[in-house]
Amino acid sequence: MALVIKSANLWDGTGSGVQTNMGIVMENGKFTKIAPCPEVIPQEGDQVIDVGDRFVMPGMIDSHVHICMTGDPKDLAESQNATDAYTALVGADLIRKDLEAGFTTVRNMGTKNFIDQSVQKAWKEGKIKGARIITSGPCITMTGGHGWMGGLQSDGEDECRKNARLLLRNGVEVVKIMATGGVMTPGVEPGSPQLTEAEIRAAVEEAHKAGRKTATHAQGTEGIKNAVRAGIDSVEHGIFLDEELLVMMKERNTALVPTLVAPWHINQGGVAAGIPAYAVEKSMRVAESHMKSFNMAVKAGLTIALGTDAGTPLNFHGDNALELQLMIENGMTNEQALLATTKVASQVIDRAHQLGTVEVNKLADLLVVDGNPLEDIQALVKKTAIQYVIQNGKVVHTR
Repeated sequence: MALVIKSANLWDGTGSGVQTNMGIVMENGKFTKIAPCPEVIPQEGDQVIDVGDRFVMPGMIDSHVHICMTGDPKDLAESQNATDAYTALVGADLIRKDLEAGFTTVRNMGTKNFIDQSVQKAWKEGKIKGARIITSGPCITMTGGHGWMGGLQSDGEDECRKNARLLLRNGVEVVKIMATGGVMTPGVEPGSPQLTEAEIRAAVEEAHKAGRKTATHAQGTEGIKNAVRAGIDSVEHGIFLDEELLVMMKERNTALVPTLVAPWHINQGGVAAGIPAYAVEKSMRVAESHMKSFNMAVKAGLTIALGTDAGTPLNFHGDNALELQLMIENGMTNEQALLATTKVASQVIDRAHQLGTVEVNKLADLLVVDGNPLEDIQALVKKTAIQYVIQNGKVVHTR
């Protein structure tokens, strides 16, 4: 039995304009026909949804989340001591929230003890409903470096290489490497380099040999340059970019995943919301540079994918689309932002052959939305505007 969408104003994510009165047929989890409605004739037994000229677009992708972090400031310390079983249950609930907000796929960016793989297994077996997960397992960090509490502490090229191989042995789909300090780890500076270029390169080489992408938490300029020279595939955050970096990243097609919303939430809530003072102080300090660097990256034409860092303080799963609003407020057009969470994001997470656009033979992830996000992004930010979420050719959430 096929699922058929009729009367769609289709924005397919390929870069073409909106196509009116379109029909979309989905069978066996994939798009099988996309054509003007008169050419789409449902068969007996098909499930047909007439969307009444609503806006239809690909399922969104969040390229940077923490699937086992809730965003509640009081959970920051508690989560480090929680059992793996409890943490997996939390993760199952959080990917459900991502899905209901229209994010049919998320890329995890760091989880202790490979818990993301357990959650992914439950999702693949149909035991839970939620966003499709690209797994990372724990990150590679220097001893005492950013994220050390749940990461693989590594010193020297050999340890970085071995831990990359350990991640690959366990089946992770992206290797995350910590190139600099960050906001949320006490006692480290966001701008300071941590793992060296040679250490990063060792891990990158192992990932690339296995056909896996790499991503780096990288905020300070020198650390970002180390990672880019080492061959990293995407820079997460990129708070302190400079002109030399823009050229380096453009030449190497190194993607940027800016996560503008992560420090924004910390700065909005502050200590009064229960966020540790050290994190608020650092976040406030980097805020202006973060927005400036993002605007520079947009103007330079870098590859930019949406990522939220969902799970950091007050950065709740399900509110992911606020990142779209901040991207637009800081230099992107509405269409550029939508592409950043669909087609471009699929490329950055290495799933362009399956996701990101509405095309025949791709996985059938689709949103039906009241309003036109190309004109007003609030149609996505306000989750109530999303009428249907379709994943793998099945309706998984309705309003």
